[in-house]
Amino acid sequence: MIRKLVLGLTFSIIGFAVAVNAAASDGNAVAWQALRDGEAILILRHALAPGTGDPANFTLNDCSTQRNLNETGREQARSWKPFLAEHGIEEARVYTSQWCRTRDTAMEMEVGSVSDMPSLNSFFQNRGDRLAQTRATIAQVNALGPGLPVVLVSHQVNITALAGIYPSSNEGVILALPLSDEPSVLARVTPGR
Repeated sequence: MIRKLVLGLTFSIIGFAVAVNAAASDGNAVAWQALRDGEAILILRHALAPGTGDPANFTLNDCSTQRNLNETGREQARSWKPFLAEHGIEEARVYTSQWCRTRDTAMEMEVGSVSDMPSLNSFFQNRGDRLAQTRATIAQVNALGPGLPVVLVSHQVNITALAGIYPSSNEGVILALPLSDEPSVLARVTPGR
C-alpha cells in the first residue's frame, strides 16, 4: 500500500516537472504561468482553412457556404490539446467566433466546452465592425470571472486589430490581462514549433 502511494506520488511529481520543464524550455515560461494563473488569455487564429475570405454566398449558419478546415487544419487543431497539457493546461474556458472554421478548431481542441462570442466573428470584407467588435472583445474578456484559463478562437483580422500581430493559421498569442487598446503581448505560440 505504501509502495503504491509512493509510486503514485513519484509519478505525479515527475509529470509536474515535465510540464514545468516544457513551459520553461520554449522560453515562454512567464507567459504560460500567467495563462495558468488567470493573468493572461490565449487567442488563436483558426487552424488551416485554405483560401482567403469567404464565398459571396456566405451564410453564417451554413458551413457549405464558408471556407472550412481541411484535414491538415483538423490535425493542427487537435495538436493544441497535448501542447496545452505540456504547459500545464488540461482544461480551459473556450470562446469562439461563430464561423464554422473557428468553431471546428475550438471543438477539435477538446480542452473544454465551447461558447460563442460573436465579437470574435470576422470583419474581413466588411462583414462586421472592426472597432466595435474589438472593444466588445476587450470588455467581455475583462468581465470574465476567475476560473479555468481562457482560450479565444478567432480570425487573423480580429487578432491583428486587438494585438497588432499578423498570426499564421493555428498560431496563438498570449496576452496579459486586463486587455486594453494596446494589450501586452507575452508570447506567440504554436504547437510543434
